[in-house]
Amino acid sequence: MEKLVVLTGAGISVESGIKAFRSEDGLWENYRVEDVATHSAWYRNPQLILDFYNTMRTNLQSKQPNRAHISIAERELEYDISVITQNVDNLHERAGSSKVLHLHGELTKACSSRDESDVSTFVEIGYNPIKMGDKANDGSQLRPQIVFFEEAVPNIEPAARLVQNADILMIIGTSMQVYPAAGLIRYAKPNVPIYFIDPQPRVSPQPNLTVIAEPASTGVDKAFEMIEEARMNA
Repeated sequence: MEKLVVLTGAGISVESGIKAFRSEDGLWENYRVEDVATHSAWYRNPQLILDFYNTMRTNLQSKQPNRAHISIAERELEYDISVITQNVDNLHERAGSSKVLHLHGELTKACSSRDESDVSTFVEIGYNPIKMGDKANDGSQLRPQIVFFEEAVPNIEPAARLVQNADILMIIGTSMQVYPAAGLIRYAKPNVPIYFIDPQPRVSPQPNLTVIAEPASTGVDKAFEMIEEARMNA
């Protein structure tokens, strides 16, 4: 089976009703990023952080995977698919994708506030709130298992290895402006076909790059049609 690596950003979940925080009416419209998404903010006001992500978690429960999530999962019968997502939602998993690597953490998990990278403290909480006084197994306050600004991205190296070994790379719904995730495209081998799907694509031209200027729900199926046509013509 060909190894297909799919890198997704906020744009794939927008069609499921999850706002992209960098949009004009996005997630942070009533909050400053510095107050709810930084390492230092946790120590300034942990209650605000808990309230903010508890609300996000509750909202996520009512959202459903869209056609793009489902199409990717269905194609596991034909390709060896690994999903690398910048999103903290669980829509890929709920659509049926079996190999999902989260770069920026997972909303349905909590972790230690003493060492947020210690995977032994990760706990699945589903859509339940985290409260002050809830403890990780190391005795520290539980916090959302979200990679805040000012923190390292532990999964960036495994993600880079996946891209290095890809036979096909599909990039969906990301501005390619947020590092280190934006740098993953550079790890693709020179001859690997890359399909970039976004209604307002901002990506530099390069060999083997096909741009599909459509929303994820239609663009993903179009990309698979192109991949299969290229297979037939090879």
